[in-house]
Amino acid sequence: MRLVSIVMLALMAGTPVVAQSKGDPVAGKTKAYTCTGCHGITGYRNVYPHYHVPRIAGQNYEYLVTALKAYQAETRKHPTMVAQAQSLSEQDIADIAAYLANTPNP
Repeated sequence: MRLVSIVMLALMAGTPVVAQSKGDPVAGKTKAYTCTGCHGITGYRNVYPHYHVPRIAGQNYEYLVTALKAYQAETRKHPTMVAQAQSLSEQDIADIAAYLANTPNP
């Protein structure tokens, strides 16, 4: 029995850990309401600066967190997104990312 335990521990140690969201998707649904005003419209194009607004439902959790933090730090440039991201707490970002990552992209 001890040998089985040692083998199981060794196997578990070599197994990659899958990143899980630390946010609350239920809370994120309310917090993401503003996001869906632009990112929830198929084919939406912003007036200024003129560009196609991507759909973000179903996007990877870590990507969403990284992008929002980059907007907060202004290393990712877009005036509207910088302003939106700078108004968010760490928990807000985690919750929004959890909600969007778990929402299917239609």
